[in-house]
Amino acid sequence: MKEQEIDRIATMIYEAPLGEYIGRDGAAILAEHAAEARLLKGDEFLYRRGDVTSSFYIVTDGRLALVREKTNERTAPIVHVLEKGDLVGELGFIDQTPHSLSVRALGDAAVLSFSAESIKPLITEHPELIFNFMRAVIKRVHHVVVTVGEHERELQEYISTGGRGRG
Repeated sequence: MKEQEIDRIATMIYEAPLGEYIGRDGAAILAEHAAEARLLKGDEFLYRRGDVTSSFYIVTDGRLALVREKTNERTAPIVHVLEKGDLVGELGFIDQTPHSLSVRALGDAAVLSFSAESIKPLITEHPELIFNFMRAVIKRVHHVVVTVGEHERELQEYISTGGRGRG
């Protein structure tokens, strides 16, 4: 990969929320050793529910939808929309469990793909980078847990007041 392309990819990684944790140097290392661009056409799946993947991704262009696919539904309901800079697939990447949701492009989109094969050598070569990546993932999980808890409290208040609990 040419140095100019590595710099462009490093900038995309650094400008994503992940960049806050790994810094410009970490973004450059990931760009040089582990990043591969991937384009998705509208409605193309990045992966499907039940797949086990050995990569995680950063959205670099367009939007992706987390969808709950069921065999008896024509259109899968969208659970969440991922925007530029968002990580996707990182939990399955870490624990190698099947994905619980599918991810498809909402229009044309692009991601940076990071494969386990490319990341594993960085564990011994750049352990601080990998530690900081893990901190970013854990921070995101904590944020989701807190958000779900807040929504649960709001829902319980709404139910217990017969719908009068929200102002």
